[in-house]
Amino acid sequence: MKALRSFSVRPRLPEPLAPLERLAMNLRWSWDERTRELFRWLDRDVWDATTHDPVRQLGLVKRDRFDQLAQDPSFLQELADCSGSLDGYLTRPRWFQLRSSGGKATSPLRLVAYFSPEFGIAEALPQYSGGLGILAGDHLKSASDLGVPLVGVGLFYRSGYFRQSLSHDGWQQEVFPTLDPYGLALTLCDGIRVQVDLAGETCHAQVWRADVGRIQLYLLDADVEENSPAVRGVTDRLYGGDVEHRLRQEILLGIGGVRALQALGLDAQVFHTNEGHAGFLGLERIRQLVQGGLRFDEAVEAVRAGGLFTTHTPVPAGIDRFPPELMHRYFGAFALQCGISFDQLMAVGRRSDEPDEQRFNMAVMGLRLAARSNGVAKLHGDVSRRMFGGLWPDVPVDEVPITSVTNGVHASTWVSPDIDALLSRALVPEWDDAGPGEWARVADLRDDELWRARQQGRDRLVTFVRDRLRATRLAHGSSKSDVAWTDEVLDPNALTIGFARRFATYKRATLLLGQPERLRALLLAPDRPVQFVFAGKAHPADDLGKALIQEIQRFANELGVRHRFVFLEDYDISVARAFYHGCDVWLNTPRRPQEACGTSGMKAALNGALNCSILDGWWDECFDGANGWAISSLEAEHDLARRDAHEAASLFDLLEQQIVPLFYAREAGVPRRWIGRVKHNFATLGPFVTASRMVREYVERLYEPAADAADRAVADGFGRAKALAEWKTRVEGAWSAVAVTGVQADSGTAELGANRNVVASVKLGPLTPGDVDVQLVHGPVGAGEEIVSPSTVNLVCGAQDGDGTYRYEGAFDCTSSGRYGFTVRVLPSHPQLNTPVELGRIAWA
Repeated sequence: MKALRSFSVRPRLPEPLAPLERLAMNLRWSWDERTRELFRWLDRDVWDATTHDPVRQLGLVKRDRFDQLAQDPSFLQELADCSGSLDGYLTRPRWFQLRSSGGKATSPLRLVAYFSPEFGIAEALPQYSGGLGILAGDHLKSASDLGVPLVGVGLFYRSGYFRQSLSHDGWQQEVFPTLDPYGLALTLCDGIRVQVDLAGETCHAQVWRADVGRIQLYLLDADVEENSPAVRGVTDRLYGGDVEHRLRQEILLGIGGVRALQALGLDAQVFHTNEGHAGFLGLERIRQLVQGGLRFDEAVEAVRAGGLFTTHTPVPAGIDRFPPELMHRYFGAFALQCGISFDQLMAVGRRSDEPDEQRFNMAVMGLRLAARSNGVAKLHGDVSRRMFGGLWPDVPVDEVPITSVTNGVHASTWVSPDIDALLSRALVPEWDDAGPGEWARVADLRDDELWRARQQGRDRLVTFVRDRLRATRLAHGSSKSDVAWTDEVLDPNALTIGFARRFATYKRATLLLGQPERLRALLLAPDRPVQFVFAGKAHPADDLGKALIQEIQRFANELGVRHRFVFLEDYDISVARAFYHGCDVWLNTPRRPQEACGTSGMKAALNGALNCSILDGWWDECFDGANGWAISSLEAEHDLARRDAHEAASLFDLLEQQIVPLFYAREAGVPRRWIGRVKHNFATLGPFVTASRMVREYVERLYEPAADAADRAVADGFGRAKALAEWKTRVEGAWSAVAVTGVQADSGTAELGANRNVVASVKLGPLTPGDVDVQLVHGPVGAGEEIVSPSTVNLVCGAQDGDGTYRYEGAFDCTSSGRYGFTVRVLPSHPQLNTPVELGRIAWA
């Protein structure tokens, strides 16, 4: 057959139905149930056949059906209502706009540019692989709901992530379908083209726009005719190819993304980098400022002020690193445009405490070029401070300037209609933004109606699994008689436990399989059966992850248990949603502390499922002893096999002794103590796990301070950025001369609450007292001779003793009995610093 040229055809709707196209093209339908019901009404069979994709649906519905509905007053009224609802959603003031009416000063924030390598908005726009993308999608949706001025920037992958199937022996197979952007909820930005240099070859990219409620998401696409076949392949698939392919994608995302925003006329103050993949955006912004007349160090300060870097990686192996020879090919000329040598550019992505590591570290660059950074859970913030503490060599780990904003999930996307209806009635209609007092009202819900809603979700999950399993087996060549057994898979009344996530080794999907007899006893219990549903993908290059899937599938194929233990192929948003709606328990078994956050458990919790998890990620800060269960973690055990066996035993003990008995203890057909725990789950977790809480935190704690700092840095011809750069250079050059040369204090035993006076002699060399803060650090002394929970007091500069030495004086109160200690330290001080430890320099007594 000769080469086939194809193109997309979009339907021409009857005039009364014209608003359908607008509703389909704004992805708000993915979380607005009324609009989704409208598309079901349009043609339920086609809606289901297109995996709930209204754009595709409009191209498949028959003309006579359109003509029929164009004459249907009820449908036209519902269409008008949905269209009006979208109009109101897009134009009414939201939380961000209404804050000033409560007495708060006008926000300094005008626009955030949120960069991410993937965005999980809906299954109809498959530009995501897992948690990072789903989090990014939920971030955009909640920013839309709250009215936050934000745009998203990513890449459009022509094959998205892969579609998964399993071979007969359970080995993962990958298929990469070609996506037609004209058949998706995307609009080409006419006339917007950007170019980036890829080692001497120009990459042209066009830009697509996805409307996510009030938020615009811009996706760069290299598959254009001007490019060579190799360059067209830069945006072929998500996380595909070798290390050079990854570098080329990240250049287009970061550098091309900045240029795309400029071509679109969008002037962002805050640049939020969601993980290190887009980190080259900082270098591009610096390059442009240098080309405009600033020195490199001055441009760094101007860029850092409005930069925010979010790390999602709790292990060093998960960070993108590029070898020097590859970086030189792509950034040798770029460094000269920045006014620096290539070695100086490489230093931006290297750590002095890793002398043998020559590769360019994207996370290190992200931290260096952003004044603010955060992990995605409290525990992950602590892990990140330890992992990256070497970038601030003199700073105690607990003061390393990496904060945390715990992830959240977009409630309207993930919560079942049944639970949504209950919460809307019990709390407030927009319950996803409710506070603890409103969430406490779940106690007033009737046990039987909450139980009924949970049963409805489980019923739908059972139907979903049976249908999907049957279709999968038929697609693999089984006959209808061979798949008849799928009609009996799962019991809609049995305790259902879900596990769905990326299959990486540290997540230990096979932990239960280590004790197969205990597992079979749970599955086959005649009166109190337990059933498990699994789903997830392994990275195409991760054979260890694929082996985990193979183990799960082999067990699931055993004749005696296959009706109670299921693995579903091709995990995506639709599978995840069905699991969250129907599972009674959500299982999570990572090796602590390798889970950055783990938001799947949050989605399950909002549907009334109870978490049974290792105390890792978000669960570490949210488990209170009664809102789920905590699996014991044996972190001190270095033998991983022994550790896994211990933690598996803990999990089985919880299942056998607590979870199963509680679920099956019924009063008048209702497990009232179980429902009591579900209500407690809602009351304690509901106010916290929503993405609206997360985005509000980002706005108030990070975006607005960054916006204010960015404006100040560029004011008066970048005067403050220039001054800060000059000051940092001066302080860095003089810091070796800074020392605490003597400390005098009251002696003898002190009474609790007593006041102690301290005098410190501090040598500043060529610096002045205005360049530093001298602090007294005090508190109880721990077993390791460290100060526990230290407090600080700024000492006051008194007389100058000569030779650059100054006398500092102050006092502190002894706030606890027992051993008490203090020390003195000197830190750089400048009003433009985001944090006093920003330079990583502290001189200790």
